[in-house]
Order: sequence, then structure tokens, then C-alpha cells
Amino acid sequence: MLIPFTDLPDQARVWIYQASRPFSKEEKTNIIEELEAFLKQWTAHGSDLVTSYEIPYDRFIVIGLNEKVQGATGCSIDSSVRFIQTLEAKFQIELLDKMNVTHKDGDKLLYTPLKEFRSLAKKRKVSSSTIVFNNLVVDKVEYISHWEVPAGQSWHSRFIK
Repeated sequence: MLIPFTDLPDQARVWIYQASRPFSKEEKTNIIEELEAFLKQWTAHGSDLVTSYEIPYDRFIVIGLNEKVQGATGCSIDSSVRFIQTLEAKFQIELLDKMNVTHKDGDKLLYTPLKEFRSLAKKRKVSSSTIVFNNLVVDKVEYISHWEVPAGQSWHSRFIK
């Protein structure tokens, strides 16, 4: 069952997939169509899941799940990952690579390999005030409050001196 993202409870589980590049307008339209079709039929042990999504910055896919109604199972999580893999193949884009960091450079979003981000930190081209996207947040309240944060307030801080 698909509901507005704002209707998900604060404790709703979230999964964030960062794209290796921005989605074009056409891609975003197609992704929304496919995402809505998937989420409307997404189940766990035959029970409908209460879900939603957002596509912030035309660069991330955020899927939310109200686990108070029905929690995800290993099989349902596997099916969502397979769905994301189909998007990767169809749009020739990386969504599952967790070894990259998306951060802000002024008004731009940069998708940087973790090794390069470390190097930028050593060269002081990124700092504890650089805005990063903490894709490890686990629920809606963390997503709202701790997803887009200064590097010094996230796991990225270990690379900043």
C-alpha cells in the first residue's frame, strides 16, 4: 500500500539509495512509475506493506516502510534490492555502491569514491562543516534530522582532522 511520505510514522524504516549521477527529467518520471508499481505490490509473507518514497535532489531514492503495520522480511528486502538492481541496469546508474560519498560543494552535489573523499579531507578540501549525506540513517526521524548534515556530525567525521 502506497501512502504519502509525510503520513509515515517517525519510526518508519528507511532505505536510501544514492545515485552516481542526477536523474534526468525523463528518468525521474520513469523511476517514479516503476517505483510506485513496485511499492504497491510489495509484500511480506503475503501481507501488503505500507510504504512510501521520496526522490530528493533528483539524486536519491528513499523508500520508507511503516513497520508498525507489517515489518519487512528477508525475502521482501531481497525483492526490493532486486528491484533497485533492475533500475541500475535500465538507467545505467549506480544505486547500491556504498563505497561512495555524496557531499555538497556549494550548490553542487558531488559523488565521490570514499578513497577520494579521504584524500580531499587530508588536503582540507572538505571539512567538518562540509555537508554530507548520511545514508546509514535507519528511520524517518533520523532521515529528517540526520541525513543531510555536516561531516563532523556523521560517520564521515573519522576522515576529517
